[in-house]
Amino acid sequence: MTTRRSLLLSASALLLPTLTSLPARAQAWPTQPVKLVVTFPPGGASDIVARLIGPPLSEKLGQPVVIENRPGAGSTIGAAQVAQAEANGYTLLISNSSPMSIAPALMDKPLYDPVRSFRHLVYVGDVPTVLVVHPSLPVTDFSSFLAWAKAQKDPVAFGSGGAASIGHIVGEMLAQQAGLKMLHVPYRGAGPMRTDLLGGQLKVAVDALPANLQFRKTGQLRLLAISSARRVTQANDIPTFAELGHPSLVAENFVGVSAPAAVPVAMAQTLTKALNEVLALPDIRGKLVAQGFELESRTPEAFTNFIKEQATLWALIVKASGATL
Repeated sequence: MTTRRSLLLSASALLLPTLTSLPARAQAWPTQPVKLVVTFPPGGASDIVARLIGPPLSEKLGQPVVIENRPGAGSTIGAAQVAQAEANGYTLLISNSSPMSIAPALMDKPLYDPVRSFRHLVYVGDVPTVLVVHPSLPVTDFSSFLAWAKAQKDPVAFGSGGAASIGHIVGEMLAQQAGLKMLHVPYRGAGPMRTDLLGGQLKVAVDALPANLQFRKTGQLRLLAISSARRVTQANDIPTFAELGHPSLVAENFVGVSAPAAVPVAMAQTLTKALNEVLALPDIRGKLVAQGFELESRTPEAFTNFIKEQATLWALIVKASGATL
């Protein structure tokens, strides 16, 4: 005859697998590495942000944060990868002006929608674009650059981090507004472009300010004008294009973090909270500011509205510039 004790033991044995599996199912998200997709090769502004925030974000989330550089097609390859990724919060995009604002305007059939294909989590800030030249050129400021460029028989080649980059569009706009003959040379990222610029194989470039500040200090490059609305603290003696007679040449590359559109609200809130905590760290803020970033805090809703406005604005600018992918 079965005793009460044996019945209880039997019931406990049946429940054991269920009970032991509960902690795994109830474990807080995330439970695996989080990937940050950068739409350019190493060396650009987006990559700088990813590598600065990656380690402290890993500490906040309790999981490794992996940086994956996915350049190509005007930076749309990496953006499309995230837009089409499983909406589980493990694949995020270092969003920036190129895939969000510029490239879609250059494509007949964009692979994603800058607003509807993403859940925009955190706005980091923006960086000015700078006209930079190799010191072997006989120019010391913007005025002498214009004189030199106009005296050239052939179009002046200028490099950028790639087709549909901010540098590409600013260069095309500068050529139009200043009456210069310039030829765009697209690279697969700002890093490779900057290598040729430092080596003298390329003489002129339009690039994000942050990574060029160190080369200005060492005299390896000359920075002539920036595309921001005002001068920046880190290089207050570099004039803006607006000051130099080109008021419509204002273009800043924003950087943020976005996720696939269908990521659950709870996951998005966890990510946004962790990212904001990372960006509030004095050490991280100091490093970003030292790199030339203009930091600003925005809610996810404000960031989304900003991207919507930027997409509309840049569609007009891209059309006026005559740029193509």
